[in-house]
Amino acid sequence: MPTGRGTAHEPRKCDAALSRAFRFLGKRWNGVLLGTLMAGPASFSEIKRALAGINDSVLSERLSELAAAGLLVRSVIEGPPVAVSYALTPVGQELFPALEALTSWAERNLMDDGPCAGKV
Repeated sequence: MPTGRGTAHEPRKCDAALSRAFRFLGKRWNGVLLGTLMAGPASFSEIKRALAGINDSVLSERLSELAAAGLLVRSVIEGPPVAVSYALTPVGQELFPALEALTSWAERNLMDDGPCAGKV
């Protein structure tokens, strides 16, 4: 159907890529977990401390999902003691601009009541 500007009107469509991104990143903890790793590699316990309220099994599951998606890598550091570190891959680091933009937008527009509320 033509519009007043002489172009055909396209019905609104759900953007499939955006839908996939929000389905994955919007899954509880995934986005904030990736945001936590923007500061650099961290151990399981450091990540858990940063994400108040997450339990060990959910954190382990989310870390595995993000690693399987190629967004982070798990590294074992030989000891003693043996340590495990998680870091963003180059693909995960590509999310920096989007996560920073979402963070800035949220600071301006949303109330401070999430899992990081009150943290410095």
